Amino acid sequence: MSAALVIAQFISLTVRALTWLVFADIIVSFFLNPYHPVRATLDRIVEPLLAPIRRFMPPTGMFDFSPLVFMLLVQVLGNVLIGMLLSL
Repeated sequence: MSAALVIAQFISLTVRALTWLVFADIIVSFFLNPYHPVRATLDRIVEPLLAPIRRFMPPTGMFDFSPLVFMLLVQVLGNVLIGMLLSL
């Protein structure tokens, strides 16, 4: 197995893990109070990732689109990096 393929698999795994963490945080936020240990842990992990996006996105009432934007950006960035690695 080449080094580029191993790095591409690591990038793919990282992208999937980040996507699932953000998705889990969204789902948990509907059911658990903010002080529940699971939700608090997920919030501590996810909030630093979403904070830069929230600075640039205008508020949209009761909906927060920053997790969706983050997941899309991570997917696109991951695909670009993997494409560049595998084309070497």
